[in-house]
Amino acid sequence: MKLLYNIVLTLVIVGALNWLLIGLFKFDLVASIFGAMSTFSRIIYTLVGISGIISIGLYTKINE
Repeated sequence: MKLLYNIVLTLVIVGALNWLLIGLFKFDLVASIFGAMSTFSRIIYTLVGISGIISIGLYTKINE
């Protein structure tokens, strides 16, 4: 589980940084690297979204 949580945390950070760049500079890093809504960029967006959902479960870990 520790490996899963490390991967999830990394993907959530990538997503957060991407949203920061979009908010401040209107620059979508994922789209610029992999192409706007290409198959691979959609996979990245999906993995980041799933990681966000999994991160909800980390609230119980924080309160232990």
